[in-house]
Amino acid sequence: MTAVATRPPALPQAGPEKRRTSWLLLPAAAVVLVFFFYPLAVILWRSFTEPSFGVGNYLAVLGDEVQIRVLLRTLRTALIITAATLVIAYPYAYAMTLVGRRARAVLTLLVLMPFWTSLMARNFAWYVLEQRGGVIEKALSAIGVDGVVLLGSVAGVTVAMVQVMLPFMVLPLQSSMLSIDRSLLHAAGSLGARRPVAFLRVYVPLSMPGVLAGVSVVFIMSLGFYITPALLGTPQQALVAQVIGTQVNDLLDFAGAGALGTILLVVTLAVLAVLSRVAAPLGTSAAGGAGRG
Repeated sequence: MTAVATRPPALPQAGPEKRRTSWLLLPAAAVVLVFFFYPLAVILWRSFTEPSFGVGNYLAVLGDEVQIRVLLRTLRTALIITAATLVIAYPYAYAMTLVGRRARAVLTLLVLMPFWTSLMARNFAWYVLEQRGGVIEKALSAIGVDGVVLLGSVAGVTVAMVQVMLPFMVLPLQSSMLSIDRSLLHAAGSLGARRPVAFLRVYVPLSMPGVLAGVSVVFIMSLGFYITPALLGTPQQALVAQVIGTQVNDLLDFAGAGALGTILLVVTLAVLAVLSRVAAPLGTSAAGGAGRG
């Protein structure tokens, strides 16, 4: 008998229906190109061409000790804000997955309420709380800690920005945690894992997509945040956004501001690449070790 060669089935071709739906992406793509990539391209071009063509603006930024300190201070503040919001938001989001529907609606309402309040109003509220003689100084004095004035310090900016950024960490965590099958924890317990061990080696790795999403959003927004540092901070403790604002509004140094912003963008992309590389193997290895625990 002769063997009959079989040909693999042909892949379905994209029909006119699929080609028509691709046109729906054009409005969103146009908005991104016009309002994001075009301004970014203009900033990059001016940073390399003004006042003369070359990398002089970048060398000036990297050779300026003050701007390097500002950049490092911004990165450190953003990391602290991200870590603080994660520590606060993780148990809150986890509690939202344990309660009933009504209690979850109340907890979600508490998270969304800051979005219904003007950001400027919230910052002025923190201004009143952190100023000399404010509620925070009086509360600390009542427990024996005198002379703590947060207004005009990096610590005061950090505290206020943690409150501002908290919803952006809670919501991705809640979305990720709601998709986790809690029967996996019971399965880990039936295999001999204690509840803390099962939580750390099963639940936490499965929630890593939400952690990574929240950390990325909060970190990026903290790097470029302007209103809170401008109102609650000082020029001596300025962050990158304040320096860029001064260069554009007061010094009219658009090329220098573009160079500083571009350096900040490169640093941000590098940090996010490191975070993604660290988080992915951490989640998979921890999830794989759950069965062995």
